[in-house]
Amino acid sequence: MHHRTIRRAVTVAALVPAAAVLIGCTATATDASGAAAAPAASAPAHRAVVVRPCTAAVLKVSPAHQAAHRPAGTGTGAAIVAFTNTGRTACTLKGFPTVAGAGNGSPQLNVPLRVRHSGAASTVRLAHGARAWVKLTFVQVQGEGDGYCVSGSAPVVYPTVVIGLPGAGKHQTALDDGQFAECDDTVTVTALTVRKPT
Repeated sequence: MHHRTIRRAVTVAALVPAAAVLIGCTATATDASGAAAAPAASAPAHRAVVVRPCTAAVLKVSPAHQAAHRPAGTGTGAAIVAFTNTGRTACTLKGFPTVAGAGNGSPQLNVPLRVRHSGAASTVRLAHGARAWVKLTFVQVQGEGDGYCVSGSAPVVYPTVVIGLPGAGKHQTALDDGQFAECDDTVTVTALTVRKPT
């Protein structure tokens, strides 16, 4: 009688793990009170934020102002221009602008200037309200009165310039103090930057 009871206990104990395997049970975590704990929530996947290139529609050009550091002479010398992102989201700019001398009319009626690059271009990210800058350094007019060009060519005066940004349209602006006087229809430009030039 005693041996039969031991055999039954061993048999029942052996069947419990087998039943768990056959039914496909899985272990459940419990908290301190012994109650089943809720499954851990999976961490949300982080999506990469795509910042698109700036368009002409979201950029506002500032009036140009003469740079503090410019070639000696009586012309414009160098001018600094800012472009502000007025869009609701961030956007990017990269590269060197084109420059053309123009009157006060349409940006399409202009005289393209030969452009030389200064520095290296890198992607500029503009949040809403942020600015990108360029510096335009002209071949300087010399002398008094109408002035003269060292090359022997005649100085030229433009009321406005048209600045073309890579992939972001053309923007016409005037100098906040005077007009753009330059020689040889040549200008050196910096790449777009978030640091204001001097």
